[in-house]
Amino acid sequence: MAQATTNRGTRDFGRGGLTVGPIGYGAAALGDLYAPRRDEEWPRIVPAGWDAGVRYFDTAPHYGLGRSEERLGEGLRGRPRDDYVLSTKVGRLLEPNPDYRAGDTDIANLFAVPATLRRRFDYSRDGVLRSVEDSLRRLGVDRIDVLFVHDPDEHEREALEGAFPALEELRSQGVIRSYGAGMNQSAMLTRFVQQTDLDIVMCAGRYTLLDHAAEEDLLPAALERGVSVAVAAVFNSGILATDRPVAAAKFDYSSAPASVVERTNRIADIAAPYGVTVPQLAVQFPLRHPAVATVVMGADAPEQIVRNASLADASVPEELWGELAASGVL
Repeated sequence: MAQATTNRGTRDFGRGGLTVGPIGYGAAALGDLYAPRRDEEWPRIVPAGWDAGVRYFDTAPHYGLGRSEERLGEGLRGRPRDDYVLSTKVGRLLEPNPDYRAGDTDIANLFAVPATLRRRFDYSRDGVLRSVEDSLRRLGVDRIDVLFVHDPDEHEREALEGAFPALEELRSQGVIRSYGAGMNQSAMLTRFVQQTDLDIVMCAGRYTLLDHAAEEDLLPAALERGVSVAVAAVFNSGILATDRPVAAAKFDYSSAPASVVERTNRIADIAAPYGVTVPQLAVQFPLRHPAVATVVMGADAPEQIVRNASLADASVPEELWGELAASGVL
């Protein structure tokens, strides 16, 4: 059974016998998100996370046009396969880019890689099966534990009629242990929880210290249906990643509004006497909900993944949570 061992214990992840620890690694940075990773640095990220106790790793073909999967596979090579949980995604097929010209990059999609390939949305059964085969090859593994339908925002019907039945087929055959969907919204994820037999959802940015949207729909539905939730983007694009908001702090990919900066500073003011930081609260807040199994964070340097892995270890007194709630900032 794949285990994710940390000093904070493990939780069930889906209904296929998988367990995860509180912190997982989202490997978008390995796909050269925003900027290239240095050749002497990126190979150290996964080993550093492993040494820090991280045993759940998530990637996607979208990340760096397959580069993230390839590099994550390299980082995990030689690790006992039963000792970690691996997830990737379906919905975007990679194919040769006929318009590629020397020097073209994929930076318009946020990845600093040569645009020799292009993405094609495909949520059909055949598309899912091809995507899985391609991911296995890039990762260099013989199995994937969890498959997520990736961002089907404009393709809800195709996902319901094509991707989810294909994933159900793969799970019933024992090819994968669990399946689900990963999105930046909670409303459609809630519908998927209610209308399919998925095991896990990954919800990015909608259950954080500053955004509780998933608390209204997704989390109650997940509890009712026995679905595990992985929470991603807990720093809301960066404003919660530092002890205090920095001058150019981002919130949901844009400049943070003054009201959000003020609220974050208020959280920091209340937490400071307890010796607790905003990043520690940002990681531990979602983990308090019984539907949440793990928090998935990115890291573009070895030191960052080690720091992220430690954020679940800080002791946060119940009195602090109570004071935050009473003050109205939560």
